[in-house]
Order: sequence, then structure tokens, then C-alpha cells
Amino acid sequence: MEDLLSLSARRQRQLLIERDISAVELMRVHYDQIDALNPTLNAIVNLLPREQAIELARSADAALRSGTKPGALHGLPMAPKDLVDAAGFPTTFGFSPYADRIARADCELTARQRAAGALFIGKTNVPEFGLGSHTFNSLFGTTCNPYDPTRTAGGSSGGAAAALASGMLSIADGSDMGGSLRNPAAFCNVVGLRPSIGRVPDERAFGWYGRLATMGPMARSVADAAWLFNVQAGFFAADPLSRREPGIDFAAPLEADLTGRTFAITEDLGLVPVDREVRSAVRSAAESLESLGARVELACPDLSGAMSVFQVQRAAALSVTGKALDAAVPDWRDHAKDTAIWNIERGFALTADDLINAELQRTQIYREVATFFERFDALVLPSAQVPPFPVETDWIREIDGQSMATYLDWMTVCCAISVTGLPAISIPGGFTTTGLPTGIQMVAGPGNDWLLLQLAHAFEQATGYGQQRPDLQALQ
Repeated sequence: MEDLLSLSARRQRQLLIERDISAVELMRVHYDQIDALNPTLNAIVNLLPREQAIELARSADAALRSGTKPGALHGLPMAPKDLVDAAGFPTTFGFSPYADRIARADCELTARQRAAGALFIGKTNVPEFGLGSHTFNSLFGTTCNPYDPTRTAGGSSGGAAAALASGMLSIADGSDMGGSLRNPAAFCNVVGLRPSIGRVPDERAFGWYGRLATMGPMARSVADAAWLFNVQAGFFAADPLSRREPGIDFAAPLEADLTGRTFAITEDLGLVPVDREVRSAVRSAAESLESLGARVELACPDLSGAMSVFQVQRAAALSVTGKALDAAVPDWRDHAKDTAIWNIERGFALTADDLINAELQRTQIYREVATFFERFDALVLPSAQVPPFPVETDWIREIDGQSMATYLDWMTVCCAISVTGLPAISIPGGFTTTGLPTGIQMVAGPGNDWLLLQLAHAFEQATGYGQQRPDLQALQ
């Protein structure tokens, strides 16, 4: 029998459907891995007791025996991100006063995954309120990197990325406002897809004007991410920006010839400091693409105004969070971290002119990048400006001698792309001289999620970086 935990999610499901393994067997090996590694990594929180999870698996096996048509995720253990509702589990946001806030129903994302046969066993850890690209909070503590547990797993989908890299899960959902799917994917050597805005349903309060955030898939391969994405994506009438584009099958074969494809390459957007080993990874990516027959050109759209837009629209979204906190937890400032308080207060201070000017500037940026992608199939750049940093560091304050003005600025390479609303993906891009993962970010033109997946898959297959798993024995 194959080593189940090393297999792709699609292969695990295939073995289940063909009755070569049972969902109970698959659940047990996952729980063995969780018992061995989660005490060190702290990736999965509010974990179901083992026997309850086994009962879920028994039900999945019984459904298959009865002739019920299996869904795309049949029998696969999953732990939704602790920012989304899954019925029966707390949705804590990593915030102590929300520790016992039990979700009464699934959100649309988790409902789609449950309907596809996923078995929910817990939640994945997040930074408080999902803010910041380092997963730590006062409720559950810090999530550590499987490649080096003294380093961060990134964030805000850090728990999901660490669980994937360590084999505790084979597939996971996440969300991304300023890099929360892409940054932890880069730090943990997995894949994180930030879809086009509106491709995956979003029921959150700040859902129309100035939307920056989207939910999406994470996995150990592009093919598995696309498989989960096919479950997540699709029209949702309650989401005003939802895309009605029938007939797209993101689970179809991804193989594509890159001969003649044109890639723009930038190490730094022409704007920001980037660690030298991250720069080296981008140059290596360019060489890999050229070896596949693609044309590579040093080029970048003008995103010089993107961070100012991001700061305003992020703060505006967080003002909604702040108003909810004022109503539910009047003393929330006594519990929240300083950066969360700062960002929410900044939202409260915004004026109508701030909001309007940001939207006008964002529209202009979008028009310019749309024109840029008439020339290029994709833009290639880093997924993070630095490699994974020590867990004791709350956020990066300096890169290459340049100070960061806020806790967001060290992730400009992701935040600026978020402003465009374009699909972006982080894929494994190699390792530093000390063995820490680096990620390569690819961005495609408006609505080109399918093309992006094909391009990323070709790069992944050619480089093989994602096949290098962490030394799990050292974590036990």
C-alpha cells in the first residue's frame, strides 16, 4: 500500500472510491500524524476527538457502500480556516472573547466543501482577526513552520499551510486580502491560489465596494488546488460580485505547452526592498520558464499607488469589524493586539474623500494592468519579500536596510497585486541556503484563472520544488 499521507488529495480520493482504502483508515492515519506533529506545529485548533472523526469516516464509508454518488472531496479530512463558519465548530478569529462562538450553520464555502464529501475535523489557526502574515494569537498561540519550527508559517492561512506541508491535511481552504493565501504557501512550500474577485462566494459584511479579500484553495500541488477550486468556485446570488461563467471545469487536465508564452519578470515591482535569496529565486524561475520555451522580459506594471489604495480599503473593511466588536465586545481593545487596534482605528478615521479617491485610483490601476496583460500571459514576482522569519518576530520592520512604515509594508508584493483584483498564485520556488522555502508568485490577466493554473502547473512540474518535504521525524 502506498504511503497515504504522501499522496495527493486526488489520489487519496481515488483509492477511497475504488475501495482500496476506507475513509476510516484514511482518518486514522491523519489523526496519527496530527497527534505526532500538531503539538509542535500548532496548525489545527478545536480538533474533534478522534472517535468523533472516526464516526464521520464510518458514515462516509457507509454512504459509498449504499451506492451514493461520491463527491469530489469524498472522505477527505479538512479543517476550515478559523475565519469561516463551519456548523458546530467555534469561529474564533483567534480572538479570546470569541473562544466559544459556535457557528450555527456553514457559510457558503464550507457548505460547498461539505456537500462535496469533505469531513470537517477542526479549524486551522490564524492570526488574530486574520490580520498580519504571521500566525499567532492569544487564544491558541503560534503556528510554526514544518521546515524549521523556530520560524513562522506565515499568515493568515498559516495553520492551513503548515498542516498541508506536514501531512496533517492533504487539502485546505484559505482566504487572502493582502497575501494570506500566497504568503503562507511560500513559507511552507505549498500552493495557494488567490482567485479573481467574485470567483468564490463571499458573504462577509464588506462585500461590494472596495473589496480586496477572496477565499480560495491551498494544496501541496497545483492540480490539487485546482481540484478544490472547482468545488469552491461558482455563481452565488447573495454575493453582488459573484461571477456567472458556466462551463468552466477547473478540475480538467492542466497540461499546457509554454512555448511562445510571454512572461513579465520583476524582482521587486520596482518599488520595494527584497531579500537577496528571494531575488535569486525569481531569477531562477525566469531561467526555468525560458527552458520551457517561454519568452521572458523584465517588465512590470506601474503599481506605485497600489499600497496607498490597499491601506485605505483594508482599513475601511476593518472599520466594519470594529463596529461589530463595539457592539459585541465593548472592551475589545483590552484583548486585541496593537496592530489590529491601529488598523481598525485607522478605518474609523477615514473620510468619504479617502474612500472615493482610493476607488478612483484603484480603477486607474486596474485599467493600466489590463493593458499590461494584453502583452503578457503572466507576471512573475516573489510571493514574499523575505524568507520565513523567527517566530518571536511579530512583523518585519526592515529589509535590506530599509525600514517598513507599517506592519503591512513588508508584504507589498502581495498587497499591491490584491488591489488589481487579478488571479494570483504562489507556487514553490526553491530554498534558501539554510533550507527555508521561497515562493514564486504568478499573476494572470483579468479573469484568466484557468490560464494561471496551467502556467503554474507547468512551472511546478518542471522544477519539482514542491516535492521536497520537510523532515517530519525532527518535529516529533
